Amino acid sequence: MVTWLSRRVFQAFFIVVAMSIIVFLGVFAIGDPVEMLVPPDADQIEKARAIAVLGLDQPLWKQYLTFVANAVRGDFGNSFVFDIPALQLIVQRLPATLELAVFAVLLSVVLGIPLGVYAGLYPDQIVSRTIMAGSILGFSLPSFWVGLVLIMFFGVYLGWLPSNGRGDTVNVLGVEWSFLTWDGIRHMLLPALNLSLTNIAMVLRLTRAGVREALQMDYVKFARAKGLHPARIVGVHVLKNIMIPIVTVVGLDFGSTIAFSVVTENIYAWPGMGKLIIDSINVLDRPVMVAYLILVVVMFAVINLIVDVVYMLLDPRVRGRAIS
Repeated sequence: MVTWLSRRVFQAFFIVVAMSIIVFLGVFAIGDPVEMLVPPDADQIEKARAIAVLGLDQPLWKQYLTFVANAVRGDFGNSFVFDIPALQLIVQRLPATLELAVFAVLLSVVLGIPLGVYAGLYPDQIVSRTIMAGSILGFSLPSFWVGLVLIMFFGVYLGWLPSNGRGDTVNVLGVEWSFLTWDGIRHMLLPALNLSLTNIAMVLRLTRAGVREALQMDYVKFARAKGLHPARIVGVHVLKNIMIPIVTVVGLDFGSTIAFSVVTENIYAWPGMGKLIIDSINVLDRPVMVAYLILVVVMFAVINLIVDVVYMLLDPRVRGRAIS
């Protein structure tokens, strides 16, 4: 098991290193920070001094090594706009994105699994066919359009839910959280629903396919022959065996939800990392862009590692190969 875990950790480390090179080359090839930091009327001496301070006069490989050495210490430079450390600025916005992503993933599990189980148990009913048709819409409709429709319907016409901002927050250990207040939850419902629609559709269809396959297995037929209650058959024998791919998908969806919450956060003016990165791209705030991308890569690597470990714990076959 130690060898298996070490191999997974090395793979995650390799992914982070490879992506850091791509991020460095991609972001540092965009724009010229000297033009942003130095006044337009500055002479060549001041520009040369700024280039030396930023290290832009060094070879590209040396700039990358300096970048890696600083990144290991958590130093991505100061934001050009806010003049504070870029990582500090992102960490301030991280709780808002995390609670929105967690809420969206919970919605995908709470809604997707029961609907998928129902559609798998009763595939020929009109309700099941309606559920499957709705899942196709969840995949097909663009999130920005769905977000605007949700705002128009629930926020403008019905006036039930607020359509922008984060609402009231509660400070816990120096971090502001909105899910601890009713007003914060009301502000979170629409963006979380918009963010979770694709995940709900994916979990739903995956669950339905797993249920349909599990119902044909011998262990389910044997459980029925023993006279077990249908609820026990579904809850113990069916769900237990289809949870492995669902856990994998949900874990990967969590990382994707964090990384791709950009559109939703901008539509609903949610003050998270997604809105920050769009604002930073508009003004070419390179330290914030680099810090955001590296943080997302590290989070993806860690989430994938955790999913692999959970997968091993759930599946005896994978656990046996890992131990051997």
